[in-house]
Amino acid sequence: MRFSQLLLPTLKETPAEAEVVSHKLMLRAGFIRKLASGIYSYLPLGLKAIRKVEQIVREEMNNAGAQELLLPMVQPADLWQESGRWKKYGPELLRFTDRHQRESCLGPTHEEVITDLVRKNIHSYRNLPVNLYQIQTKFRDEIRPRFGLMRGREFLMKDGYSFDATEKGAEETYEKMKHAYHRIFKRCGLSFRAVEADSGTIGGSFSHEFMVLADTGEDTIVVCGQCAYAANMEKARAMAAPTRPAEPQLPLARVETPGKRKVQAVCEFLGIPPQNLVKTLIYVADGKPVAVLLRGDHEVQEVKLQNLLGATEVRLADDKETFDCTGTPTGYLGPVGLSLPLVADLEVTAMANFTVGANEKNFHLRNVNIGRDFTVGQTADLRMVTAEDRCPLCGGQLGLTRGIEVGHIFKLGTTYSEALKATFLDDQGKEIPFVMGCYGIGVSRAVAAAIEQNHDNDGIIFPVPIAPFQAIILNLSTKDPAITRAAETLYEECRAIGIEVLLDDRDERPGIKFKDADLIGIPFRVMVGNSLTKEGKIEIRERAGGQTTAVSLADTTARLKQMVESAMTNSQL
Repeated sequence: MRFSQLLLPTLKETPAEAEVVSHKLMLRAGFIRKLASGIYSYLPLGLKAIRKVEQIVREEMNNAGAQELLLPMVQPADLWQESGRWKKYGPELLRFTDRHQRESCLGPTHEEVITDLVRKNIHSYRNLPVNLYQIQTKFRDEIRPRFGLMRGREFLMKDGYSFDATEKGAEETYEKMKHAYHRIFKRCGLSFRAVEADSGTIGGSFSHEFMVLADTGEDTIVVCGQCAYAANMEKARAMAAPTRPAEPQLPLARVETPGKRKVQAVCEFLGIPPQNLVKTLIYVADGKPVAVLLRGDHEVQEVKLQNLLGATEVRLADDKETFDCTGTPTGYLGPVGLSLPLVADLEVTAMANFTVGANEKNFHLRNVNIGRDFTVGQTADLRMVTAEDRCPLCGGQLGLTRGIEVGHIFKLGTTYSEALKATFLDDQGKEIPFVMGCYGIGVSRAVAAAIEQNHDNDGIIFPVPIAPFQAIILNLSTKDPAITRAAETLYEECRAIGIEVLLDDRDERPGIKFKDADLIGIPFRVMVGNSLTKEGKIEIRERAGGQTTAVSLADTTARLKQMVESAMTNSQL
């Protein structure tokens, strides 16, 4: 492709709408243009990068035994009502009514559609397992679309679904997909981790997110420095606190704490560490208040709480709601005598003689003990993991880092097959539900994540496997016949041997060409200029490291091919 013929409207300044690096650079590099809030047009170079990711995904899915199909984007409401998600999914599901007053939605995901397809066409264990996937546009009506392709309303996604006859078979398929995902993101040239994750609105028994590691990532993930353990904050757990020696229960004492509402203030006033205080927080779960007990130095992980309560929504009550349901101002609440359901973090159950609010303004209780002074309805791991915690698997030090979710795999079990009555006959002639798995990759988001991970002050630094072009040839003097002839020769030679090359044949100053080449992030820059006429040399510059190699014109194409192939090979190791 010739630059002079390419639709590539680069920008010198960053548009005001752009917040994160990938959004800024994709707009400046002419890869995308905004049509409406959270909806973008993919321009030629942006689409080429997306197609590269698509191809890698397609190859690895096919190699793993999956079959590609294409499902409708418009989905009838009755399928979603049958699964129970028509209301549960919430306002992100874009619903509409056609001219015949039939309700439908734009597909944010396709569990219902694929399950309906399989229940109508597969009826025997002899046809199992089956693994199906598609690469298709999705729509989720985000309340606050932002960050360009990172969190848009319309996006390109690979979603796959497996159907097995047994739990063991489903687990084998899950592991096969997990391995395929490792291959996909490795081949894309990304640094990533697979982390334990919450299944969210998709449902199912367990899941893993594939997170591209980047300082600008939206999500915090927990990783062990000594073993393979990794999890997102919603799922992360820590090594249980060591069992304390049994303590004699001390007499309950009511103490005055005038104006001391915050944990730190109470602890300083009473001369105790936060680990010896239990704070009582009021949450509203599906409209009903519940009291949550947590050690003073810990914070509630709301998804864990939501899962424990089986609630659709949980939120922290405000001061007025807290007073209305307890009669006590925030900061002085405690579990003793509180007439609300009580749930406690596991570490609270191991505590003795701790301090809590007295349910009276300006007072706290000391030497409180579970069992003697109050009882707890439910206990679970409800807290946020911190960098001070130890790994639950090996005891190593945990660390917190940032990541961008680009893939998510789920062990669904029979959640959807039971809801939609999708069954088959086993080898005994018994009708049983399919055991399902679900496997998603944000294809367009993966390109944005790659840019978040690979950039500098000058622009994008694409990994070679997903770069729109592998090399760019710069004609640095279009008015010099010898330089132009050499640039044209290299361009044709590269195309002939399969190197994906862009020729910058514009009548522009070299500085402009250098800046544009850096901005769009092509991995190898071939500079044809004065070095050729003076020394007979062509310079090849690597975008990633900045190393420059000088070679003869005759050796340039072979040397460039060697560099491209080496980079491609390294991405697959």
